Amino acid sequence: MNLIKMNGDKVELRKDNGSYIRTITDKAVSAQLNASGDLVVVTKTDGKVELRKDNGSYIRTITDKAKEARFNNTDIAVTKIDGKVELRKENGSYIRTI
Repeated sequence: MNLIKMNGDKVELRKDNGSYIRTITDKAVSAQLNASGDLVVVTKTDGKVELRKDNGSYIRTITDKAKEARFNNTDIAVTKIDGKVELRKENGSYIRTI
């Protein structure tokens, strides 16, 4: 299983022994792998939340004005700047505000 390492504002994918695989993106605040390890949700410095493949390729923007985003099973929990938490599907569609 691979893991994510934040190196400054870069998101790096690494093996569980720590060896470098690739850089996923830059200008990021936080990032998290999903349970199967094939998708990465990235919160960018400008507040956008992006979904990317583990090879770094861009899939879609989930939302903006976010502080942090995390996987919650197959859904994505996004903490907005105003403190509210939005639950969204992997395709970006809105489910509910918690």
